[in-house]
Amino acid sequence: MIVLLNILILCSVILISFSLLPLIVQRIQFWQQKKEAAVAKEMDKMFYDKSPKSIVMLYFILPMLFGSVGYFILNSQLMMILGVVVGLVIPNFILKARFKARIRKFNNQLLDAINMLSSCIKGGLSLLQGLEVLVEEMPAPMSQELGLVVRENRMGIPLEECLTRLNKRMNLDELSLIVNALMVARETGGELPKVFSRLSVTIRDNRKLRESIKTLTLQGRLQGIIMSFLPFAFCAWVLSVNKHHFDIMLNSDIGRTLLIIAVVLQLIGMWLIKIFSTIDL
Repeated sequence: MIVLLNILILCSVILISFSLLPLIVQRIQFWQQKKEAAVAKEMDKMFYDKSPKSIVMLYFILPMLFGSVGYFILNSQLMMILGVVVGLVIPNFILKARFKARIRKFNNQLLDAINMLSSCIKGGLSLLQGLEVLVEEMPAPMSQELGLVVRENRMGIPLEECLTRLNKRMNLDELSLIVNALMVARETGGELPKVFSRLSVTIRDNRKLRESIKTLTLQGRLQGIIMSFLPFAFCAWVLSVNKHHFDIMLNSDIGRTLLIIAVVLQLIGMWLIKIFSTIDL
């Protein structure tokens, strides 16, 4: 009788699973299509020529891979859950890291672009013709972004609006300074070579000041990093020597309260160190 009941329960579970399987597959496909559209939009910003399906597949592969490693190799359900979370975070981290690297590379090319554009205008070319020269001569990502500006202008969009869109895509303070100076110079009839010369000097001085600030605050930032992770490293070392060292605090209300206060104060200290060692220009 018990065997028959177990068979009936198993058959019921299988039937319910088969009935819900099309709905689950439909939901997964809908999420996949939505995610591919979002990833494709982000990849278009970076002129990334690979298919977004390769990135979206990582959302399925990495959680299962890290979760399996955490459960079967590390033999821990907590590590399995942590592995699944890490697997879900890694694709977003890859996209953001790639986009930040592109922004940094674009920012490093700004001075060369300004000098080349100034030389083109001194040689008798217009601003748009100078941008076309930059598209041909400059490497990516500068050539890609300015190429998009030139194509938008050829489609009938005013050059000022094209430059404003470029500024929004890159979201850089130095680029915003250049775009605003160009717009003011075009409206007031200023000489663009002189404008570019002043911009070049301003950007160089600004970068020198940033590097000086990073050098002066390096010691404070290193001390903050060491002091932030030192308590966690100390706790890990103590637990590796004696797993029951903190039992007296974990088993009492006062001890648990003190541990919570210590963690909160540690996080507040890390936040304050980051604020004090960060100087915005």
